[in-house]
Amino acid sequence: MKRVIILGAGGRDFHNFNVFFRDKDDYQVVAFTATQIPSIDNRVYPEVLAGRNYPNGIPIYSEDDLESLIEKYLVDEVVFSYSDVSHVYVMNLASRVLKAGANFRLLSPKSTFLYSSKPVVAVTAVRTGCGKSQTSRKVAKILKGMGLKVVVVRHPMPYGDLSKQIVQRFETPDDIIKHNCTIEEGEEYLPHIKEGHVVYAGVDYEKILKEAEKEADVIVWDGGNNDFPFFKPDIWITVFDPHRPNHELSYFPGEVNARMCHLAVINKIDSSSEDNIRRVEDNIKMINPGAVIVKAKSPVKIDNPDLVKNKRVVVIEDGPTLTHGDMSFGAGYLIAKKYGCQIISPYSYAVGSVKKTYEKYTQVREVLPAMGYFPEQIKELEETINKIEADCVIIATPFDITKLMNINKPTVFVEYYLEEENVKLDDLIKERLKVRI
Repeated sequence: MKRVIILGAGGRDFHNFNVFFRDKDDYQVVAFTATQIPSIDNRVYPEVLAGRNYPNGIPIYSEDDLESLIEKYLVDEVVFSYSDVSHVYVMNLASRVLKAGANFRLLSPKSTFLYSSKPVVAVTAVRTGCGKSQTSRKVAKILKGMGLKVVVVRHPMPYGDLSKQIVQRFETPDDIIKHNCTIEEGEEYLPHIKEGHVVYAGVDYEKILKEAEKEADVIVWDGGNNDFPFFKPDIWITVFDPHRPNHELSYFPGEVNARMCHLAVINKIDSSSEDNIRRVEDNIKMINPGAVIVKAKSPVKIDNPDLVKNKRVVVIEDGPTLTHGDMSFGAGYLIAKKYGCQIISPYSYAVGSVKKTYEKYTQVREVLPAMGYFPEQIKELEETINKIEADCVIIATPFDITKLMNINKPTVFVEYYLEEENVKLDDLIKERLKVRI
């Protein structure tokens, strides 16, 4: 029996365990580790999810303790199971594992796919913040326009009580509150709900898939970070960001998505240089010559431009885009520049976990990441916003954070879309789904 540690961040790690390790008697998973997301270690993967071989569940530790855990549990194999990290990061971690005496392993998409009885359209990306969410919304809208019942299945974000998050179904905004969702979850679920689509998420994706199939004509896999899909796609769409050229060749597992996709969407061409767009296009042609390349704009607008023109503003951006995605700005920053705003840096006003976020992600200074995994973080985000001496708040996260906090300044909301330029996703999707519908 091989003794295994799974390295994760509260998502892909659990899926890999469920589909590959859970019921195999020749493996014993002795621990998970956690990183990236604050305060998701010191938990237990519960027996109700872990199965018959784990009557006491499986402990979850900090990844910082990796070497001591390998020694303590006499570990044979360490399985890397999270996303949006550089190739160098992965191999540095592998080197730590090898020095400690264990083998280092990656599981392929084929080893971890679930197979659906319904057509699956998967939307993935090469990095966090490429525009995956707006692309998945566009795809769902196209499928709905074809007269199909669309169910969206979202990559997991189970940061609370895992035994209560096995299968989650979201049909109304109230369901987001009912499930005690984080800001990050609300950002992903609410736009789909507003379009009339049911969203599923949780921990056990075999059970989630069975529930989704009961009410779907077609399933849209809405990926997280730059992870590859949990379900075998009939159409695999990957979104590329020319603001970060060559990242499609240097980040894991985004390069897997780049190599395996059927449709390659180069997004944000309206705000990127021609040289960067060309570099991304050349890379796609080199590693995935069979992919159809779709070039797209990412137009942004706000609901009340007159409120921000030439004013002092604080800009709140999607959190993971700035943290996991290594970006220094997002759509809110672009809007502020468009309307001649004086952008007030939140850096010197930051408190608590917000201050720690700035200390960890040093490329972020002019904007404020919407970090709100837990109530105390939301409170610290509110305190930071209210301390800033500005006339208005530009909110560029899809979730209305004013529902979770009291902001003492006027707010405007940024919306952004996908607008194809050279070829339409409608035609490509309709053609490729003919054999399954």
